[in-house]
Amino acid sequence: MNTKKLTIVKYIFEIILIIILSFMYYLNQPINTKKVIYIPKGTINNIISQLNNNNYDVSKLDSFILRIIGSPQSGWINIDKTKVTKADFLYKIITAKAALQKVTLIPGETTFIFLNQLSKNLNLNRLKLQKEYDLKSKYKEGLFVPNTYSIPIGITEKDLIRILLNKSSSQMKKLSIKLFGNYNEKKWFHYVAMASVIQKESADVKEMPIVSSVIHNRIKKGMKLQMDGTLNYGKYSHIRITPKRIREDNSVYNTYKINGIPSVPVCNVSLDAIKAAVFPAKTNYLYFMKNKNGEHDFTRNYSTHLVNIKHATK
Repeated sequence: MNTKKLTIVKYIFEIILIIILSFMYYLNQPINTKKVIYIPKGTINNIISQLNNNNYDVSKLDSFILRIIGSPQSGWINIDKTKVTKADFLYKIITAKAALQKVTLIPGETTFIFLNQLSKNLNLNRLKLQKEYDLKSKYKEGLFVPNTYSIPIGITEKDLIRILLNKSSSQMKKLSIKLFGNYNEKKWFHYVAMASVIQKESADVKEMPIVSSVIHNRIKKGMKLQMDGTLNYGKYSHIRITPKRIREDNSVYNTYKINGIPSVPVCNVSLDAIKAAVFPAKTNYLYFMKNKNGEHDFTRNYSTHLVNIKHATK
């Protein structure tokens, strides 16, 4: 092999070596990340673009690398560390999955209690959860749709609140469009507030439209609702209501003192309770009382209501 050919071979080898070293250097660059991230469904280019929009230092070169080593998984990915190399990051998003834990919000539960539950079950900071909720929510209560949620272990307080609120908002808007043909936020949360009273007074889906009719009937007659369940708001969600509490509570939730329904929902409500608020049963009932069987006795007359109370407390 002559000198000229040796020079060309040497030059090519040096170029290849430079490319390999540059590539290795690139893959060993640090990248800042959350321990748990969400990878949306879509093409590799779309995924890289989405990550880039979320302030991840990724580029078209990463799209090329992923096409060689494998496609990213969609869903929650457990990166496990907040600082990794580019190589580790790309490998994780095609191989790792985050462990999930189920968390259930029962209908009628308050946000205060639910945030306590999330903090305990997912080992999250309670104050941070409250701060993120306050930052992202326009209403103090009633923004979560009761459901069983699969939550990735290791998720941040900020991401958790954002995801729960987004999922709940999406469900509420879909139901509103189904019921009314559109979504009017003010109108919707008026019904959520009414539904929260229904939810607190009865967990029986069959009874909900009847409870709703009592609310509508009392409002039409200018009567105060005088319903104990409205005082089970916030931290008082599971506290027994006493005459002393009724006398001393001056909140917007005390329907023994305010007119109509509370201006703020009492709790998070089921879609069944909202339907009952929108479509009350047609009755002339003004009173109801829980009997010994756990169901409610409804009546139009106060005298009959007193008899029902006497039977229930015997």
